[in-house]
Amino acid sequence: MPELDIESLDHDAQGVGHSVEGKVVFVEGALTGERVSAIIHRSKNQWEQGTLQAVLHESSQRVTPHCPHFGLHAGACGGCKMQHLHPMAQLAVKQRVMEDNLWHLGKVKPERILRPIQGPDWGYRYRARLSVRWVQKKGEVLVGFHERKSRYVADMQVCPVLPPHVSDLLLPLRALLGGMQARSTCPQIELAGGDRTTALVLRHLEPLSPSDLQALRDFAVQHGVEWWLQPKGPDTAHRLDNAASDLFYALPEFGIQLPFKPTDFTQVNPRINRVLVQQALQLLDVQGNERVIDWFCGLGNFTLPLATQAAEVLGVEGSAALVQRAHDNLGLQPTRLAPTRFVARNLFEMTAPALAQDGVADKWLMDPPREGAFALSKALADAIQNPAEHPGWQPPQRIVYVSCNPATLARDAGLLVNVAGYRCTAAGVVNMFPHTAHVESMAVFDRMPTSP
Repeated sequence: MPELDIESLDHDAQGVGHSVEGKVVFVEGALTGERVSAIIHRSKNQWEQGTLQAVLHESSQRVTPHCPHFGLHAGACGGCKMQHLHPMAQLAVKQRVMEDNLWHLGKVKPERILRPIQGPDWGYRYRARLSVRWVQKKGEVLVGFHERKSRYVADMQVCPVLPPHVSDLLLPLRALLGGMQARSTCPQIELAGGDRTTALVLRHLEPLSPSDLQALRDFAVQHGVEWWLQPKGPDTAHRLDNAASDLFYALPEFGIQLPFKPTDFTQVNPRINRVLVQQALQLLDVQGNERVIDWFCGLGNFTLPLATQAAEVLGVEGSAALVQRAHDNLGLQPTRLAPTRFVARNLFEMTAPALAQDGVADKWLMDPPREGAFALSKALADAIQNPAEHPGWQPPQRIVYVSCNPATLARDAGLLVNVAGYRCTAAGVVNMFPHTAHVESMAVFDRMPTSP
């Protein structure tokens, strides 16, 4: 077993060192500054990959994992990757990942690094997809995340990253499903927490029997949850007995409430989301006479707060059904909002002419999925480079880009800065998923003045 000095962590939270032959070696479970021994289980010409065997010199940032199911051992839960690293050090790793991606992939260096947005390290995960597996040999149902690098379901009894009231449901859920006739045909439960209630979406491959349905009703009453049933795709999800739902989250700083379905995309961490929305709007610095476009607007998480500050807001999303949902949410708000409209566009096939059709906006907010906003960024660059083709149209003076993937942020930032003529005036990380290697971030782009 080779001994290695760990020089850094990679984007997947693996320790990085070099063998005596000069090969890069990735060691899962090792931390920067440690000397370790490792078991190599994969070897290529230029690199090797292994797992931690022993820590010979320990990092001062190593901490005892809070969860009994975390680790490198067989059967360990694969939901978290960084519980052995101090939370503040996790933030530093994520910031380096963001900065490295911006520079190496986009040739962009932010003029200012924003203070990280962070919140509670535990009990933050209000959305999760839990696998369900009937294990005949054990005579029980397992409910939880997958084991590390495995298709098996971890034998989880608690989960400290889930809210305590949801973690406390894990064992009762195992007992409930184990007693159901459909225990072998229910592959997953998706949970979504709102401000007043928690919804559980049961994916079932076969119709549920009357006794199983009654068992779900009894569980809902006992534990104060909403059951939703999903016989096929996400669009088929419906409340048990078609009852009305009380699922929503609030953005009280703006007087906004957003009802949602448990299969809708909403942020995993509602506390961080509230701070994120506030800071994004502060960075955008919307004035009362400005028009703003919110690209990839979803249910209106940013659009509706923007409408409390701007003169006019346009929310753009790819799905006509989602646009209708956002429009419905607009009509439910108790707060008086500026004129706000939602439209459907294929944001992955945007062109400069299509961009110009949505009119001039003083500022943009962009919140794309992991694929990023390449087509939109390219359309903007094309429109700026060919102004004669779009008479009367002007580019936004400021863009705030909220990202869940530092690689696609860097790619798009490269277009905005090196082609479209913007400056990256600020960027920072958002610790939406503590103890994981997932990096969320936010960047600000300002239009450089043009020559007269």
